[in-house]
Amino acid sequence: MLRFHDPEFLILLLVVPFLIYWYIRRHTKASGTMRFSNLGNIKNIRSTPSKKYRHVLFLFRLFAVILLIIAFARPQSGTKEEQIITEGIDIIMAMDISSSMLAEDLARHKNRLDVTKEVAGQFISERTNDRIGMVVFSAKSYTQCPLTLDYGILLKFLQEIHIGMIEDGTAIGMAVANCVNRLRSSKAKSKVVILLTDGRNNRGELDPVTAAQIAKTMKVRIYTIGAGKHGEALYPIDDPFLGKRYVPMKVDIDEDVLKKIASTTGGRYFRATDKTSLQKIYQEIGELEKTKIEVKEFTRYSELFVNFLLAALGLLLLEVILANTRFRKIP
Repeated sequence: MLRFHDPEFLILLLVVPFLIYWYIRRHTKASGTMRFSNLGNIKNIRSTPSKKYRHVLFLFRLFAVILLIIAFARPQSGTKEEQIITEGIDIIMAMDISSSMLAEDLARHKNRLDVTKEVAGQFISERTNDRIGMVVFSAKSYTQCPLTLDYGILLKFLQEIHIGMIEDGTAIGMAVANCVNRLRSSKAKSKVVILLTDGRNNRGELDPVTAAQIAKTMKVRIYTIGAGKHGEALYPIDDPFLGKRYVPMKVDIDEDVLKKIASTTGGRYFRATDKTSLQKIYQEIGELEKTKIEVKEFTRYSELFVNFLLAALGLLLLEVILANTRFRKIP
């Protein structure tokens, strides 16, 4: 990108045609006389090659004038640059891995945990500039992955989650407390917890509502998701005689507590009854917690007039040297 800082000087280029006209007119009309006693010697003088190039001095001076005018106009070369300002969000995904997550009611031939891992993986892959961490819980709560921008390692930790890695039970209050503790030192403008469970709190030293109040004081917003269809769901069991078979199990989600946790912290409660609804929930949370990206575009200019000035001075110097050597005229 090229521009002129003082383009008004370019109007001086209109002088160039007049200089050319003046030079041509001067040399067509100019003539000189010399007296010789004998013209024979004059006729024997051969024309030198330098005579054919005598007009190059004028061209040097003409181009020097053009370059000086361009230098006065201050040509500048510009490069466009972008400054991207992002306000990332710190998100902790808390996932219930109690044995009830083996129920197969969110998708055909897939248990709740497998469906949740798949949808959570899609959610992670669609985020940018956000630090995301992961907490798993059943009877106790553990950090599966601390806050990170390395989504590759986060997805790897997500795939390693399985039922049975922690003692069975549902400690929702402890899960909330663990998430808040992970976000305690966060300097992000938005601190979010996405908590998914299919049951009710029955383990842990801290009840969920108290944990939610702690989250509120730490300015942590919690979105809660109840996973499971209404009524009964098929739960697989291993029968020593009949092998794997399914038995109906009542879906028991403590929606009142989950709603209380969400409302206390300024979040929302969602109910996922199948994979499609769970995908829509994560998509909606993603829209509610959008990363702010501000792009500032600016152009950085560098001065080029020095190059034109040096070239003009070089041509003038060359003209002076040639005029006093190769193309020197007899006074």
